[in-house]
Formats: sequence, C-alpha cells, structure tokens
Amino acid sequence: MMRLAILGASGHGKVVADAAGLAGWDEVVFFDDAWPGLTKNGPWAVVGDTAALLKDVKGFDGVVVAIGNNRIRQVKQRELAASGGRLVSVVHPAAVVSEYALVGAGSVVFANAVINACAEVGEGCIVNTGAVVEHDCLMGNFAHVSPNAVLAGGVKVGPLAWVGGCASVRQLIEVGEGAVVGMGAVVTKDVPPGVMVVGNPARVLEPR
Repeated sequence: MMRLAILGASGHGKVVADAAGLAGWDEVVFFDDAWPGLTKNGPWAVVGDTAALLKDVKGFDGVVVAIGNNRIRQVKQRELAASGGRLVSVVHPAAVVSEYALVGAGSVVFANAVINACAEVGEGCIVNTGAVVEHDCLMGNFAHVSPNAVLAGGVKVGPLAWVGGCASVRQLIEVGEGAVVGMGAVVTKDVPPGVMVVGNPARVLEPR
C-alpha cells in the first residue's frame, strides 16, 4: 500500500490530497502545526504536526508540502529532505504533461493544467488548476503559477515568484526571483526580482 504524507492541512492541501488519490496513492494523511486542535481536513485525517512527521518521515512512501506561501513551502520542504523524506510530485490525472517536460520533486500539478514539451518545473512548485506552462518555459524552485494563468513559450519564472490567476506572460519574458504578477496582468516586459506588477500592460506597483 502506497502511503503519502501531506504537510499543510489547508484548502490547497485538499486539492493536493484529491489529486493524489486520483493519481493512485492508497492512503493520504495530513500533518499540520494546528494539530491536535485540527484533526480533519475535509475527509482526510490530520494525524500530527511537523515534528511528528519529521520523526516518522521514512515511514511514508512519499511526502509533499501543501502550503501556498512559497517561502514557507521552501523551508518545510528542505526540513523534510534533510530528515530523509522521499519528496514526490503529485500530478492530477486530468493534467497534460509532455513526456519531454520535467517536473521537480515536491511539485504539484492540478487538473486541466498543461505543461508542454521541454518545459522544466523546478522543485516545490505549484502549477495550479488550468494553468498553461508552454514549451521551453523554466519555473524556478518554489514558484507558483495560479489558476488559468498562461506562460507563453520560453518564459522564465524565477525561484519563489508567483504568477497570479488568469495572468498572461508573453513569450521569452523573464519574471525575476520573488516577483509577483498580479491577477489578470498582461506581462509584455521583463519583471525585475522582488517587485509586484499589475494591469494591462503590466506595470510595477510602487510602494506607498
């Protein structure tokens, strides 16, 4: 029996668990630091906190972090790896992933997402529902492409960057490390590291 541990009992975690079950995992359980106050996440049991998972991580056939915050996901995934956890990717069976694409350990790919030929998705990434990662795109570790966002061919998304829902990024654009592309933005120019861009065409949102 294949057993999967998910760290992070959230709404995002429910989608990961659902995808995992459909992808063939026999048993899926959650760990969350809100335990023991939190014992259920939808139909799935929450059986311990981070410390409990780190103690028993080798007892699972796979582990994945289901936390939407990119930086927290990075920290937790590295803790699990350092403790000997077998980090796995979870790909919904309704996603379309080219045999010539790469999906890194700890990444999740949800229903109706498309990852086309020669695209590379790093470790701990989220390719959310209906997102499109076109040919030759590169997603850095712990990046997130939100529902129905589109990366045209050859786009580079830096580590820890976040592309918001329904955003579109023109071909060959680079989104810098830790940058945020706002919901519905249309990105036609490179996005510097660490900034937020919004609008059509996308512009840097200046701090107030």
